[in-house]
Amino acid sequence: MDYFAFQWHITDECDQRCKHCYIFSAPNRPKMVEMSWKRLVAVLANVEQMCQRMKRLPYLYITGGDPILHSRFWDFLELVHEHKIPFTIMGNPFHLTDEVCRRLKALGCRKYQLSIDGMRDTHDSFRKPGSFDCTLEAIGTLHRANLHCAVMTTVSGVNINEIPDIIDLVVERKVDVFAFGRYCPTSRDKAAPDRGWHIAPDDYRKLLERCWEKYEKYKDSNTIFNLKDHLWTLFLYEKGLFKIPDGLAEDTIYGGCNCANCHFTITADGRLMACRRFDSYVGTVDEDLHEVFHGYRMDQYRQHEQLEKCARCELLRFCRGCPAVAFGYSGSFFAPDPQCWKYVN
Repeated sequence: MDYFAFQWHITDECDQRCKHCYIFSAPNRPKMVEMSWKRLVAVLANVEQMCQRMKRLPYLYITGGDPILHSRFWDFLELVHEHKIPFTIMGNPFHLTDEVCRRLKALGCRKYQLSIDGMRDTHDSFRKPGSFDCTLEAIGTLHRANLHCAVMTTVSGVNINEIPDIIDLVVERKVDVFAFGRYCPTSRDKAAPDRGWHIAPDDYRKLLERCWEKYEKYKDSNTIFNLKDHLWTLFLYEKGLFKIPDGLAEDTIYGGCNCANCHFTITADGRLMACRRFDSYVGTVDEDLHEVFHGYRMDQYRQHEQLEKCARCELLRFCRGCPAVAFGYSGSFFAPDPQCWKYVN
């Protein structure tokens, strides 16, 4: 049975104010929000009911802010454990003691995801002084508790040249999973090339080539390299390492962007989003999640034939780049991916 993923922001509280964070870039968030205990319980029941109807298994990506700062964080994990729902924590390194990590392991945490957004100086400039070294210490703490550790990097023009060095670092530290995704502009100002965040399409392809060489070098290491960005599909297709299978239905999506496919984002104030990376409100957690998922608000993100560039590409059913990044640059979900280098007639 397949999983249905929920990225659940249980609180906005956080020890950092990262420059690329979409929560703290929102214009109308005067105070940090924490989802109430009553609502947490109700939403979890709603999640289970939806998945039962869809014959899927729920998988929770519990995050924030930093989820451990929720006033009832441990009560919530006890509840999730009691319902035998698998989960990953996506948070900060600052509160990960040996005792905390052992408790996470005992409650069924499958994986803890940390962020490294550059080498020391770059990372700390994105987040806060000392964050880089604290993250490296947390990797060791997670390993001592036999917890899987994932590292995620947000790539932009600011740190693009440091990604290969990060790969060396995570392999050296025996991180279990490494992946990177592209920065999604939170304003047109940050999307402008002269602001330093933008990556030109050819430069992004060169980055994938450099990373692929590293991945091949380290293929027998302890680290799994998750090809999270859908433009990896285009890269591997051009290298002859991905082939479109014969005999597939022409109207079925087989890979690529999961927006409106097998994912929901739940915000701390109870909104449902098709994707957490852009303003994609589709309802609230007080509604029937099954009805929202199959409703007209979510369906607008399934109009793949309206994708201005991807609809004319043979990889439509397998890639579609990142429409959220396209939205960040243009304000349109259907605009071309700004880092896609493929020419399409």
